[in-house]
Amino acid sequence: MDRWLAAGVGTSRARLQQLIQGGWVRVDGETVRPATRLRAGQRVEYAEPPPEPAEPLPEPLPLRIVHEDSSLLVVDKPAGLVVHPGAGARSGTLVNALLHHVDRLSGIGGVARPGIVHRLDKGTSGLIVVAKDDLAHRELSRQFAAREVEKEYLALALGRPRTDRGEIDLPIGRHPVHRHRMSTRSSGPGRAARSSFEVRERLDGASLLTVRIHTGRTHQIRVHLASIGHPVVGDATYGAGRRPVCRDPAAGAALTAFPRPALHAARLRFTHPATGDTLDLRAPLPADIGALLAALRGAASAGRA
Repeated sequence: MDRWLAAGVGTSRARLQQLIQGGWVRVDGETVRPATRLRAGQRVEYAEPPPEPAEPLPEPLPLRIVHEDSSLLVVDKPAGLVVHPGAGARSGTLVNALLHHVDRLSGIGGVARPGIVHRLDKGTSGLIVVAKDDLAHRELSRQFAAREVEKEYLALALGRPRTDRGEIDLPIGRHPVHRHRMSTRSSGPGRAARSSFEVRERLDGASLLTVRIHTGRTHQIRVHLASIGHPVVGDATYGAGRRPVCRDPAAGAALTAFPRPALHAARLRFTHPATGDTLDLRAPLPADIGALLAALRGAASAGRA
């Protein structure tokens, strides 16, 4: 199907495969697969989807605002929310919600990323700062680049680190085989990356950590913790194949079932770009991580009883 269409309409096979899988191509009125074989006499209907808007549209999505003034706002992003539109997420993003909430956002990031100074992964919850004007955006970007912003995360990691405190200073680059992943063993030299952690609580099969990142590499905490044998709970990308080792089967079941990386951006400390004041903002643990911690503590209490 895709090969026949490519010869006839002059569109790449990769694009045609997307259209076929999206239901935009029909044979005798039925949707098909890219590998479907055609027979003489069949009727093929081909259509292009309507163009998507070049700019994201405002959407009345809920926002948890921790701080807001005339220059910026800080949002407690829930897990599962994409920060800005991109491939696979044209709407329902944080940017769509921001455009509905505020009249203006900085344009430095381009039309798809208004106001976005830094990002969090879709599966990570917690604090993200957004600039309302270009002056604020430039100064906040400078602070992030100069490593003047203090970023503190809470992470539930599998296993029990041997020490209560530690530092991971390993460069991060693209995985040599899986190009959508990052790695401390990249094919190239990688970029300098440093994280430090402190154990807050040791639980059955996992440990609650405070993690501070001194650089801002893609997936830094997830990659660094996996590199020392303690991947973030629920991280299917960097913790795949690592099963929790627990005394209590209930604890193991709770850890295995957790559906997303148990990682939360809990604190941001930076200098306000307009006033020069220090902003030290915090976001409480989300309910899903809180419930997992309660389950692990309950399993530990039952085991001691």
